[in-house]
Amino acid sequence: MVVNGREGAGRWARPRVVWDWPPSSLVGGLGPRARARLLALGVGRRYAADRVLMGEGEETTFVLVLLGGVVKATGRTQDGREALLAVRRGGDLVGEFAAVDGGPRSATVTTCGPVAARLVRRGDFLRCLRDDPEIGQAVDRAIVAKLRVANAFRVDFTGCDAATRLARVLHQIAMVYGERAGDAVVIRWPLTQPELATLSGAAEPTVHKALRSLREAGVVSTGYRTVRVERLGRLREIAFG
Repeated sequence: MVVNGREGAGRWARPRVVWDWPPSSLVGGLGPRARARLLALGVGRRYAADRVLMGEGEETTFVLVLLGGVVKATGRTQDGREALLAVRRGGDLVGEFAAVDGGPRSATVTTCGPVAARLVRRGDFLRCLRDDPEIGQAVDRAIVAKLRVANAFRVDFTGCDAATRLARVLHQIAMVYGERAGDAVVIRWPLTQPELATLSGAAEPTVHKALRSLREAGVVSTGYRTVRVERLGRLREIAFG
């Protein structure tokens, strides 16, 4: 089936009853009434792994309310490389910038494994923001939070060496998207070394060397499509001193 010009998306007729939305996410932070109203918008979709949901520079304006799974937002650098900009999981909103201002997509969004979402047209989304203050304010806060993280990300890296920047990236991802198990955290989505390099602002060979050091110290381990932080406390010490 082709949906909005994209293959690999299907209609989702039987919504899952219980989802794991963290309170810090847009959906997880809404009250029951507002959450029900937001999730009643649009249509349900399921997407396979490695599917592009929206492309950088596109003129599309729909919004996706992520219910489950993880997506990554990437952009093209001036020299043509793909830079990882952000990661979003169930409970988050993607595509709202283009919906709000009507401009082209600022990033490419790709699934990191199977994803379930509500696809909402721009008109319905903006009408909901206007008519429901709780949802409108929650979306405003989510947008501001994304901008704050982007600014902090730039400032925080000033003067840090590559190993410290990598540790900070891994710590942030583990805290936001990882599954806790004592002092260990599992990140269950494919995080490639080129993506770690772009997030860390370092050359790929440098990140490879720093990641090897973390593995040899027993701080992290890597597996198929997963990264496991074995000693979160030690990673925090390396990242922030």
